[in-house]
Amino acid sequence: MSHHPVFFRFYAELNDFLAPERRMVEFKYTVDKHPSIKDTIEALGIPHTEVDLILVNGESVDFTYLLQADDRISVYPVFESIDITPILKVRPQPLPEIRFVLDVHLGKLANYLRMLGFDTLYRNDYDDPELAEISDREQRILLTRDMGLLKRSLVTHGYFLRETDPKQQLREVMRRFDLSRLATPFQRCVNCNGLIHFVDKAEIRDQVPADTWEYYDKFYRCETCQKIYWKGSHYPKIQAFLAEVL
Repeated sequence: MSHHPVFFRFYAELNDFLAPERRMVEFKYTVDKHPSIKDTIEALGIPHTEVDLILVNGESVDFTYLLQADDRISVYPVFESIDITPILKVRPQPLPEIRFVLDVHLGKLANYLRMLGFDTLYRNDYDDPELAEISDREQRILLTRDMGLLKRSLVTHGYFLRETDPKQQLREVMRRFDLSRLATPFQRCVNCNGLIHFVDKAEIRDQVPADTWEYYDKFYRCETCQKIYWKGSHYPKIQAFLAEVL
């Protein structure tokens, strides 16, 4: 007989992706022959990028493991406070630095992440293959609300956003990747992701309104797109919002 049962138990936020009757409990699942554990987990609705540890009958396995009859499988999300490196077989090596690429629906979140100094690629015309290729080639974490995008084999580091409001999405990302200690606000251009540097006031006299040039003394310029920044009337509100997030 080619069909046989296996038993799954998913932990913590991985249950967000499951049908209610399968959440927080062990459940029986019938598989045909011996599929890979990665394909089976994704068939259940969970992108592989959400998974950090898989135990089969108490032993850590990687995504290539082929399911056997009566296997008991425990699947865990990212561990925030416990070092599981010695038994970790699912994930590739940690990324050398935290950098992001965002799908086309997350423009406001991209602005917020750039405002906090995080290297964040975003364009409103990226297609799915391009996003997956960028994430792989440049070793960037792919942020999206498209589960199908996270299931692409090229994507090794990604995250499915639960929130829909951009400010709440920012808080979610900050928590998920423990970013507060890494933030360097006002170091990147929200327009293009380039780095911002102080610029001599005399250099930009003809690039800002006359009253702005007269009223403010400190100006900053993006090294990539040349956009000029200054601490205008909106600056205290931005500061207060970022302080709350951090």
